[in-house]
Amino acid sequence: MTYPGGPEHPGRRPAPGVRPFLHSKPAPRPNDSDADGNSTLRPFVITSGRVDGPDPDIGMETQVTTHPEATPARLPPEKRAIVTLCVEPLSVAEISARLRLHLGVTRILVGDLRAAGQLEVHVLNNEFPSPDTIMRVIRGLRAIS
Repeated sequence: MTYPGGPEHPGRRPAPGVRPFLHSKPAPRPNDSDADGNSTLRPFVITSGRVDGPDPDIGMETQVTTHPEATPARLPPEKRAIVTLCVEPLSVAEISARLRLHLGVTRILVGDLRAAGQLEVHVLNNEFPSPDTIMRVIRGLRAIS
């Protein structure tokens, strides 16, 4: 079975709605952006292929602030956005959500920025939250469900 626009009919375009997954679209270039203006770079490009951050202490609840002597002008766009966003204390999860970056990518970038002296990372010393915190989380979850 052949379809219009296939290899047998190179000059004809396929009819709309007929096997749209067979239509070829050009692959996005790294400097293209989507409708929201976000970069279409793949996460492995942003992190240079790394899947583990340089600092295992950085979790999604870790609070991050910009170092007073930070100079974000020479940083790549994602790192610059993180440094400018962290003027007020934010958790890694909040940074990830606001910048629409994958949480793992954000953890790696925050670790890089900490190692470069651009960010101050405030790690909690205790491993277990207090019972009051757990109850507040439970009440919050019940409120949104």
